[in-house]
Amino acid sequence: MEVNRIIQDLEQRNPGEIEYLQAVREVLDSIVEVYNRNPHFEKAGIVERLVEPDRVLTFKVPWMDDEGNVHVNRGYRVQFNNALGPYKGGLRFHPSVNLSILKFLGFEQIFKNSLTTLPIGGGKGGSDFQPKGRSNAEIMRFCQSFMLELWKVIGPETDVPAGDIGVGAREIGYLYGMYKKLTNTYTGVLTGKGINWGGSLIRPEATGFGAVYFVQEMMGTRGEKLAGKRVAVSGFGNVAWGATKKLNELGAKVVTLSGPDGYVYDEEGISGEKIEYMLELRISNEDIIEPYARKFKSAVFVKDRHPWEVKCDIAMPCATQNELDEKDAINLVNNGCQCVCEVANMPCVPKAIEIFQNKGLLFAPGKAANAGGVAVSGLEMSQNAMKLRWTADEVDKRLHEIMYAIHESCVTHGTRIDNYIDYVKGANVAGFLKVANSMIDQGIV
Repeated sequence: MEVNRIIQDLEQRNPGEIEYLQAVREVLDSIVEVYNRNPHFEKAGIVERLVEPDRVLTFKVPWMDDEGNVHVNRGYRVQFNNALGPYKGGLRFHPSVNLSILKFLGFEQIFKNSLTTLPIGGGKGGSDFQPKGRSNAEIMRFCQSFMLELWKVIGPETDVPAGDIGVGAREIGYLYGMYKKLTNTYTGVLTGKGINWGGSLIRPEATGFGAVYFVQEMMGTRGEKLAGKRVAVSGFGNVAWGATKKLNELGAKVVTLSGPDGYVYDEEGISGEKIEYMLELRISNEDIIEPYARKFKSAVFVKDRHPWEVKCDIAMPCATQNELDEKDAINLVNNGCQCVCEVANMPCVPKAIEIFQNKGLLFAPGKAANAGGVAVSGLEMSQNAMKLRWTADEVDKRLHEIMYAIHESCVTHGTRIDNYIDYVKGANVAGFLKVANSMIDQGIV
């Protein structure tokens, strides 16, 4: 496999899709050795088939606001690969959504879902609609219009979307209600559903919980524990909330949160009522973190900056892609950070990752560390199929087991001769081999 040739070809066919091309290069650079040791992969054109989505649906979403004005947004569903099971991946509603971002997320989802050990393929979707500042009625009308197109290509054994940025329990409810009416069926076609109608316990916390379990295993490889460690967290949504809750349970001290307006530094630690206040901020529709510093006098608000300049033992970027750059990486290294764990999807730029690995820091890619969200989505699918609901302890136990297994796979495929664990390579190789061998078994389709 010639990585540069493949990337050049993709650039010609997908001009301007920066995020997607970045994600593909990271994976190809990691798997090139194992790929070239197995000539049957090249004979079957595995990479050429893997980097091209099975199909991409693009559609208009017309809707009416409360004043009677008509708006038109663009909707997408990228069904990337179903070698392991039904397409599985979230829906994102945000003005930044475009085809490049959804292809990057869908491509990452293939390997993330493979790592979970569950029978699910990779996909992603969404719209450039902004739910912030819209009324419940406007969001309902938008979701119903969106589902009028999406329902044609999804199903419990075909494609099972979930939530993502801008798509929480409210949006999933409106989407599911419309799907149910259109199909006259009651199935597990969406995950992240309400607890009363098919949802799984601890699903909102799952991504954050899973990432903390992963960090716990990483620290254990160096004889370290989470108790007493200072942790810098970015974001303040469900992912950061779940991570902060679990870090507190395990004795760590979270000292930062962030939003688009800047970050807050709380030397006393973010615990107790401060964690619950994160939920209030999330539903306020303001999308800013400054109110936290106004409410809690122990916190300092730093405008238009990222939290990676704060001294910490562990950094957990939980916000969005490419939020941690080269300068941030240098700050973390100089401040004695031991471990960086991607909890968002691809939050670290390639140069930052290179710095972490060259300096010997523990570094976990999002496709491994944040797989807890889709893992519990997969467990929700299982509960729906069996027409039952597990307790929170049972779901949490299964989540912990899955994250342990993912970590073991990364160690198996990522440990170098010098005993440094390259978690990026480990995750990519482990995820790739399962998908590639399944594609070989199923023929050229």
